[in-house]
Amino acid sequence: MFMKKSWLIALCMTLLMANGAQAQESVFKAADGVYMYGPGQGFNSMFVVTSEGVVVMDSANSRHATGMLKAIKKITDQPVRYVVQSHNHWDHAGGGKVFKEQGATIIAHEEAYAWMKGNPHYDLTLPDETWTGMRKDLVLGGKTIELHYMGMSHGLGMTVSLLPKEKVAFIADIVTPNRVMFTIVPDFNINEWLRALKEVEKMEFDIAGFSHSHAKTPIGSMEDVILTREYIQDLQGAIVAEFKKGTEFMQIAGNIKLDKYKHWVGYNEWLHMNVYRVMLDMWMGPYPWRPKHDYENK
Repeated sequence: MFMKKSWLIALCMTLLMANGAQAQESVFKAADGVYMYGPGQGFNSMFVVTSEGVVVMDSANSRHATGMLKAIKKITDQPVRYVVQSHNHWDHAGGGKVFKEQGATIIAHEEAYAWMKGNPHYDLTLPDETWTGMRKDLVLGGKTIELHYMGMSHGLGMTVSLLPKEKVAFIADIVTPNRVMFTIVPDFNINEWLRALKEVEKMEFDIAGFSHSHAKTPIGSMEDVILTREYIQDLQGAIVAEFKKGTEFMQIAGNIKLDKYKHWVGYNEWLHMNVYRVMLDMWMGPYPWRPKHDYENK
């Protein structure tokens, strides 16, 4: 009963924080014609203003999208021409109807579209256009937006948007600055996530906008990408060290401390959850440090 009440309280607090965040809507200028919309402590979207229209990254939900549309109209008279959904999850891909009713075309990777079609949601509007492969370039009003597919890293159709001239990237979910992994790391493929982060590190940008942020601004840099990768690798390394010492499986989570990240959001509450999730992935996979006899029939 106590555990149920604790989870209920935590859920209520999360909803209250989310509603409070919506009430503090702000616009942050990332570069010439490039803006982040959101409260900084909740969910953030990016929009790009060009001479031929506006491109939005992640419509989120109808309430968020309605506020963003108002914010866009304060900056430009140009219509929203495109909405690029970063991936399939409802908290990112909802609210598209708000912009579609204004004449916008919704775009998503084919993997995200297939999932959306098979998992309808009252606030989810199916994309009008899909793309395939690893990259698609969207050109509008003299601005180029590169859409990069990040593979099986998180969700389906995960896309990082990059403006090469402005050197700005929009990164959803695979990087949340100053925070450990979210609870049990739902819908992530840990090794593919690492691979994707290394691919992002090869991109050339000075400024990154993040869909989730725990700073006063949703704008960061490549350093946030690097630190996220290092956290995952440090966590894996600590787990391997415990495996090699022969620590009992259920005692490992309590043994691991990563002081480098103790100031990050969620460290005290979620570190042990992170350990269990990553540890289970590693235990089930053919990692080279495991002796050969582990895989042989006895």
